[in-house]
Amino acid sequence: MAKTKKKKSEPKKTKRKKIIKAVFAKERVLTEASNEAREIYDQSRYGSMLENGKLQLSLPEALYLMEKKKLKVTDYRKNKLNIDAFIRKAQKIEPNFWIRYCVLKDIRNRGYIIKTALKFGADFRVYNRGVKPGEDHARWIVYPVHESSTTTWYEFAAKNRVAHSTKKRLLIGIVDDEGDVTYYEIKWTRP
Repeated sequence: MAKTKKKKSEPKKTKRKKIIKAVFAKERVLTEASNEAREIYDQSRYGSMLENGKLQLSLPEALYLMEKKKLKVTDYRKNKLNIDAFIRKAQKIEPNFWIRYCVLKDIRNRGYIIKTALKFGADFRVYNRGVKPGEDHARWIVYPVHESSTTTWYEFAAKNRVAHSTKKRLLIGIVDDEGDVTYYEIKWTRP
């Protein structure tokens, strides 16, 4: 009887995800035009896809993807930005950057899609789990605030009015000094 050689099992080749390259461009981050950039947009709706195939990310979205090791950002001189350098640059542009980032990170970690909401007069809009922008409307608009900040009744009423007029619920995301977020949902009621 002839002996057959056993084939050695080869280690499985795991397909490593390529880290997306991006450039810090003023108040946003622009990625390279790549399949990976298109994939994170298609799957999780990060940023907005531009006609040239590049993905435009908000500063909080970019930091979140950097922390998840999915994005590598450089400045316009091609110098690599680490997370601390990115945060310093972002805080110069957006004084409330860290508070906004804490809310975006917390909501993303909870499995929701969160997008900017400047056209609604709010910081963010949040979609129900499993709902992507374009499939249905956002459920909430979110205003991130630090626990030590104050607001007037007029400002509070204006935020509530914006939520009501856009048929969304109002979430106030209160961020403490440790970066933890507590949410309060506010809605109109009729007596």
